[in-house]
Amino acid sequence: MKRALASAVFVLAAGLAASGCTSVTGATDAPMTPLSRYSLQVEPGLDRIALAVHDQGLSSNQHAALRGLAARYGASGSGHVRIESPSGDDPVAVQQAYAVRSVLQAAGIPEDRIQMAAYAAPDPRAPVLAGFETLRASIPDCAAEARNMGTRLSNQSSGGFGCAINANMAAQIADPRDILGARPMTPADSGRAAVVFDNYRRGQVSSTPQEPLVNGRISGAVE
Repeated sequence: MKRALASAVFVLAAGLAASGCTSVTGATDAPMTPLSRYSLQVEPGLDRIALAVHDQGLSSNQHAALRGLAARYGASGSGHVRIESPSGDDPVAVQQAYAVRSVLQAAGIPEDRIQMAAYAAPDPRAPVLAGFETLRASIPDCAAEARNMGTRLSNQSSGGFGCAINANMAAQIADPRDILGARPMTPADSGRAAVVFDNYRRGQVSSTPQEPLVNGRISGAVE
């Protein structure tokens, strides 16, 4: 009788423990890996400079600022470079906008990548704007993430786990466009490949000739 009673108590206690564990684990969200919780993302941005309008034209500082803008566009920009002059009847402002376009073209931006527009300004001598849309990595604020390192009855990762790693990765990516996908491959050099295969079919040497050595050193090496 005592053995049967002890067995019944054990089964009841095990059932209560199991139900308790079920309620705890069922109250939590579905397990998520750090990569899915803090996935790398991008957000739109704007790289734009304002150039004061001068009667004597663009200054040396403005030339340098435009060359820097063109360099940043060539490195990570996409779309068009937009030049906006203040709306009004000021010929000097219009002339400066076209001077900005000339400087950007001289810096290497194709003409078809430059757009001219006007914007509503309170003053006809308002600055001329030049800029382009960018993408920047979205870096999470890891310090604001809740971190409960107390007792947990599940194998889920703690809050904030993986945030610092993904934040560092986002901060170090040179071109945020790489987050969206791989860059397109450049076409193969089919002309060079045809020469190599033609030499191979003829039984000739298909490798590139090596520079001769002079006194054990490459003759074309820069000292």
